[in-house]
Amino acid sequence: MGTPGEGLGRCSHALIRGVPESLASGEGAGAGLPALDLAKAQREHGVLGGKLRQRLGLQLLELPPEESLPLGPLLGDTAVIQGDTALITRPWSPARRPEVDGVRKALQDLGLRIVEIGDENATLDGTDVLFTGREFFVGLSKWTNHRGAEIVADTFRDFAVSTVPVSGPSHLRGLCGMGGPRTVVAGSSDAAQKAVRAMAVLTDHPYASLTLPDDAAADCLFLRP
Repeated sequence: MGTPGEGLGRCSHALIRGVPESLASGEGAGAGLPALDLAKAQREHGVLGGKLRQRLGLQLLELPPEESLPLGPLLGDTAVIQGDTALITRPWSPARRPEVDGVRKALQDLGLRIVEIGDENATLDGTDVLFTGREFFVGLSKWTNHRGAEIVADTFRDFAVSTVPVSGPSHLRGLCGMGGPRTVVAGSSDAAQKAVRAMAVLTDHPYASLTLPDDAAADCLFLRP
């Protein structure tokens, strides 16, 4: 899988959702997103789909935009995928929880094994989960709690799962990502560097690190089609 999911395995499909017009009116402000230039966002969305299909050779599955779900294009929050298993998340914001319905159906159609979160005390945003190809790190943030991290560990028992405190308003993958099979890319902010140091203490695997000036630039996904 390409999006949402974890990018260290072999990928054959990418899942994206169209940009709703409601984002142009600033309805994403509750998540800290400004009102978008809709035409520009739709052009960029088309470029993304083209690169996934043409440059990476992925089969592109596109969900239609839903005006009632202005943050619906942020599919990375809705599922954690490794191998043939997809863990459907339970976003921290109740307003975002309907986003998982279309994603669940699409992943079921692909034949993935679907795991649901039944614990109402758990919160889990997929962009708090970083898979390195060897292990999982789960950010404990405003968006994801300990119970959510425990469910990741219960779902993917073949891998070590460690929790990383995340300070500030970001998700873990808003601070760092995988730039290669053994390279962690991180922003230069205090929050990003603290997260990387915590990961280094928790892991038994050697990773190279690359620091970028901008945290947002570290939010990347390494794919091997």
